[in-house]
Amino acid sequence: MNAEIIAVGSELLLGQIANTNAKFISSQLSELGINVYYHTVVGDNEARLLEAIKIAEQRADVIIFSGGLGPTKDDLTKEAIAKHLNRTLVFDETALFAIEEFFSKQRRPMTENNRKQALVLDGCDVLLNQHGMAPGMFLEENDRIYILLPGPPKELEPMFQYETKPKLAALLHDGGVILSHVLRFYGIGEADLETRIQNILDEQTNPTVAPLASDGEVTLRITAKAQNEQQAFRLIELKKREILDIVGEYYYGVNDESLGFKLVQMLLENELTVSAAESLTAGLFQSELAEIPGVGSALIGGVVTYTKEAKIKHLGVSGELLDEYGIVSSECAAAMATRVREKFGTDIGVGLTGAAGPGDHDGQPAGSIWVGIKIGDTEPLTYRLQLTGSRNTNRIRAVKFTFSYLMRELANQGYKKLI
Repeated sequence: MNAEIIAVGSELLLGQIANTNAKFISSQLSELGINVYYHTVVGDNEARLLEAIKIAEQRADVIIFSGGLGPTKDDLTKEAIAKHLNRTLVFDETALFAIEEFFSKQRRPMTENNRKQALVLDGCDVLLNQHGMAPGMFLEENDRIYILLPGPPKELEPMFQYETKPKLAALLHDGGVILSHVLRFYGIGEADLETRIQNILDEQTNPTVAPLASDGEVTLRITAKAQNEQQAFRLIELKKREILDIVGEYYYGVNDESLGFKLVQMLLENELTVSAAESLTAGLFQSELAEIPGVGSALIGGVVTYTKEAKIKHLGVSGELLDEYGIVSSECAAAMATRVREKFGTDIGVGLTGAAGPGDHDGQPAGSIWVGIKIGDTEPLTYRLQLTGSRNTNRIRAVKFTFSYLMRELANQGYKKLI
């Protein structure tokens, strides 16, 4: 089965927003074994949209539309499809009630054009919108499937995941299931990981293994097809063990688990506390950890010491040390980690210093970063990074590397590692 994704909206063509919906839908369809050969973007113009539909029908079994379901005049996706398929639009009472309830709770008058969002193609399966107003639609006609989804990702993604995907899976596999797990790795490049597991990639059948790099991380998606979820899970687990026997040292989590989430889990499980002194990351290390519920038992506090003077005054780092070795140095990172641990009385101290870019800093080239980690009474450890991204990319990657270094060192020192 082949699919084409048609994104509707002039803002996409003008470059005002990125077409992230197509990326998301494609990744979801690949898990189902549905091929996506074309992404089409068309503006808010009925004639051009009708032309795009006719072209898509010549090469796709499933046509998925995103956007154009809102209340304004330029939201014309369902009207164009209704015209093309000679279908009428009817009000879905459930959607209309939800829209009326929304305006009632907001104590705002509901204008007539908002009623438009409750219109659906006659005879379609209505896809509930749990995060917005306009419902989606799933329609089978003339041996094709037409799927209409709202444009905002916060509405589209759950609607596809929980409403659309199960319908497609049921049609494809006659009651069987498709199950996917994403294995997450850090500290290894995509090319290196692929080389190490090349035999697995060459010999894959069911389950399949697909590599993907993102934000300095590498993921492997394992997808299994089976008669039931238990059988699919068993196939995935067998393939997972085979992969981890080769690259398990770089593995940190599964599916939506982040590095920060896994680090917090490890800290809580081992009843450890952490504090951080940050220079180039300016609080990003602590901010990323603060997104994880329950972190308050592990993250005690920290300081942002952006300048040399701040490092001396607020951390008590030796001015002589900074004069001799510089701010962007192993010695500075180690001193920052040591001093912040003492200052906050934590089990672990972390120090981050470096040149985020785009220019040099303290005589060091952009992307030069030092991470210091002080665990208990052991000697502080330092790690050097030489990154090549933009300023903010370097800052984000520095934090992720710090998470991975800390987890690895805690495991090396005998603390329980959660997988």
